[in-house]
Amino acid sequence: MRAAAFTTLGGPSGIEVIDVESPTLGPDQVLLTVRAASVNRHDLLYLEGDFRLKEEHLPFISGVDVAGTVREVGESVNGFERGDPVVLNPMLTCGSCRYCRDGPENHCREYSLFHGAFAEQAAVEADRLIPLSDDVDLEAAATLPVAYMTAWHMLRRADVDAGDTIVVPGATGGVGVATTQLADVMGVHTICTSSSAAKLEQLASFGADHLLPADDAEELATELEAFAPVDGVINHLAGEFTDACLSALDRGGRMVICGRTADQYSEIDAQDLFLGHKHVVGSTMGTQADLERVVGFYEDGSLTPPVHKTYDLDRTGRAFADMKNRDVVGNVLVTP
Repeated sequence: MRAAAFTTLGGPSGIEVIDVESPTLGPDQVLLTVRAASVNRHDLLYLEGDFRLKEEHLPFISGVDVAGTVREVGESVNGFERGDPVVLNPMLTCGSCRYCRDGPENHCREYSLFHGAFAEQAAVEADRLIPLSDDVDLEAAATLPVAYMTAWHMLRRADVDAGDTIVVPGATGGVGVATTQLADVMGVHTICTSSSAAKLEQLASFGADHLLPADDAEELATELEAFAPVDGVINHLAGEFTDACLSALDRGGRMVICGRTADQYSEIDAQDLFLGHKHVVGSTMGTQADLERVVGFYEDGSLTPPVHKTYDLDRTGRAFADMKNRDVVGNVLVTP
């Protein structure tokens, strides 16, 4: 089969379409025909050598978000038949620790992620698949796991409800758009920020209540003074944006952080934190129940994930380049 593999680390030019053997199917796995795979910042960080991926691991097929149809089922798998449309929760967990037994399973100490979606076929764990309706748009469904499951889990951890107000810094990326749409479903008001006023304008159609252009964290902190105090912050940027948004939080408010797009490290005003009884909460991905809930929102029409652009397998490098250059709003997809 054909796959878009990382053959050198550093940037999009290191992606090459190669021929590889089809995946070997384990007894508890399902072989998928890949219809669509989202490109996430996680994939870009792997390509840039920012994680544990080393040259000796190459060629490496990335891609954690996948939607497709069942091609073959393992001998121990029940409940799936050839042709069934499905989407994958890409979390890999041990299945036996106390978090896997009692939940939430995304706390598993051996937590990792599936990789291999940028290919014509993918072998995945059957118990992480979620069935989809026959008439579902598989391209849109492929955007749901990383961005929307993550955003939904963060909103739950922020403990916000209808009528509350949250700040979404860097709102034009995948998690930002997902947060904006899901908050709209919940009746939560959003203050969406971005350094690009042009991209920010597109968020109005996704349910954003306030659009706040800000070129840097200092400007953002100043602009947020007009809206403070807010009930929550959904933060994938980290870096200097953490303290900028912390100052806008109400007493007892919660900031949930899922990424480090701006920088891995943040300095915060500790006095503001403890005198304000504020919470800073880490969050990674979500649970199977979270993704099932998000799929439900999609299938009942409560939200429509925007697909910025699709790229065939031969243009996977271009998809990564567009993400790296921040030329997108929402999600970009590879369609093998």
